[in-house]
Amino acid sequence: MLNSMKRSPMKPDKTLTPNRVRQMEPLLWVVVPLIGVLSLLGMTLSRQQVQPSVPTALTPVPTATSLPAVVPSPSATPTPSPQATKPTAKPSPKPVDPNALTEEQKAINRRAKAAFASTGSSVDALIEMHVAIAEGLPSLTIGAPTGAILLNQKGQQLHQLPPGTVYNTQPDGQAIRFGDWQLPAVVWLEIPPGSVFQMGDRTYRGRLLLVATDGKLWGVNHVNLRQYLYSVVASEVSPSWKMEALKAQAVAARSYALTYYFKPVSPLFHMGATEYYQVYSGIEREASRTSAAVDATAGEFVSYRGGIVESLYAASDDIVAEAFQGKGMSQLGALALAEQGYSYQQILSNYYPKTGVARIEADQD
Repeated sequence: MLNSMKRSPMKPDKTLTPNRVRQMEPLLWVVVPLIGVLSLLGMTLSRQQVQPSVPTALTPVPTATSLPAVVPSPSATPTPSPQATKPTAKPSPKPVDPNALTEEQKAINRRAKAAFASTGSSVDALIEMHVAIAEGLPSLTIGAPTGAILLNQKGQQLHQLPPGTVYNTQPDGQAIRFGDWQLPAVVWLEIPPGSVFQMGDRTYRGRLLLVATDGKLWGVNHVNLRQYLYSVVASEVSPSWKMEALKAQAVAARSYALTYYFKPVSPLFHMGATEYYQVYSGIEREASRTSAAVDATAGEFVSYRGGIVESLYAASDDIVAEAFQGKGMSQLGALALAEQGYSYQQILSNYYPKTGVARIEADQD
């Protein structure tokens, strides 16, 4: 998305009022239907303050017809390669009696539960985004601070990466040259839970899918929506902004991402990571206040008649008017409204007229 800090550092319009956007001509929002799709994810849809509305026509997106179809994700437990020795069967372990744990073991258990809750405590963590962080490059440098394994499409282990080692990666005909190894044209890089991997000068959570095609490399980060938004919101606006402006940005960014989750730009990935979409820069820009705004609005998106609105936004009213014909949220305008005491729901309603805020919730059954 057009980023305010990198484009034109314009100041908020002092004449901005809550009615300014509503005075524009009626718009036609781009909406992605949700009903019937969420049930496949084990989720339900609830609506709050529903006020029908309107987003912008989809910005033209680049096509990638030469890319392969989406590659199935390997299982959580990698399948051993055919050459691997088949392990002998072992008896099933007996459940551990919680009362038999030592105080040290109980403390370890509490920390483990807290770590688990921190990664999956919101519905955003149940949705996996596929984000192109490298598009058609001649080479990549890849590493993992705590180590990683390389898998083929079937989830079979190919190689293990020692911690801290960085590899130069290049396409090699119908294969990938990963350091001194020649690998298939499609490779998964899996890291330990809670760890990160490096690509170029940036660090990412989640998993990495590498694909070589037409002499170029593509890197797709599979990361849950929660962690994706931690990066996006902090990359798009300053963490020092008023919390209601940060919440408005979080909801707009989630809504924008969900439109591409349900209508991907390519068979290989949902969307890119640049300003053309919305800026995703890995963990580099993450901050506690922007992450808190993401968690405080977990699952919320801009909705029109039960569908997801493609919630376009840019730095200022001037850029919104020029780039989106006035159909979208001004980030600096949202900050100005937050400083005047408006809630994030009121800010979103102002910039996306006749819409409401809906929420995806995990099915408790």
